[in-house]
Amino acid sequence: MECIEKYDSRIIIGMSIHSLKDVRNKEKKSILMLSWNFVGAVCGPADIVDQMRDLHGGPLMFLGPTMNPKLAFEISGRIPHLSMRMKKHCKRAMKYVTKMKELDPNLDVLYPGLKEHPQHSLLKSMSNKDYGFGGVFCIDMKTEGRACRVMDKLQNSTKFGFMGVSLGYYETLMTCSSRSTNSMMDSKEKESAGISPGLVRFSVGYVGTFEQKWSQFTKAYSEM
Repeated sequence: MECIEKYDSRIIIGMSIHSLKDVRNKEKKSILMLSWNFVGAVCGPADIVDQMRDLHGGPLMFLGPTMNPKLAFEISGRIPHLSMRMKKHCKRAMKYVTKMKELDPNLDVLYPGLKEHPQHSLLKSMSNKDYGFGGVFCIDMKTEGRACRVMDKLQNSTKFGFMGVSLGYYETLMTCSSRSTNSMMDSKEKESAGISPGLVRFSVGYVGTFEQKWSQFTKAYSEM
C-alpha cells in the first residue's frame, strides 16, 4: 500500500515497493487517513493483511482498498507532468540550501544534496539522473519559539510560503515537525530521530521566480 505522497521517491530513487509498516503505524492517525488517497496493492504476511481487512475494525473495511473513480481520474491527469514538477521541486530545493549556507554558515541546514549530509553519497549512488536530491529540506532554528517566529514571518510578512504539513504543493509549505507531524513521539524518540524542537521542514514549491522567493526568505530571516 502506497501513499500518493511517495510518488516523488519512485522518481528520484526508483523505488516501487514501500514498507507496509509505514502505513500500519499511521492507523493511529485514522482521522487524517480519511483524506489520503491510497494506490496500488496491499502486500505483506497473511496475518497483517487479514487484520487490515477485518470485517469489524480493519482500516480497509472503512477506507476501501482502492480510490474511487473520480479521484483516480483526477490523479491520472497529474501523472503525465509529474516528472517535470519533481525536477522543479528538486532543483529549487538545491538552490535554496546552497544559498542558505552562504547566507548564514552557522545555520544548520539538513538536505541530502549537501555534501556534508551523512547520507549524501548513499543517495547519490541510488538516485536517478536529473532528479536531484528531493524537494524537502530542514533548517534547525534551535527552539520551538524561533521556529514559529520564522514561519510566521515567512508566511504573513514576506509571503514566502504557507504553514502546512502536506508535501508536493506548488507553493512552499513549512511546518515545525516536533509540534505537528511528529507530535505523538515522546522526547526520547524525537531525540533519537534527530527531531529538535526548532526543526522546520520545508516542502519546496515552484511558483514565482527563484530571485523573488529568495528575497522573501532573506527579508524574513534578517528580522530574526
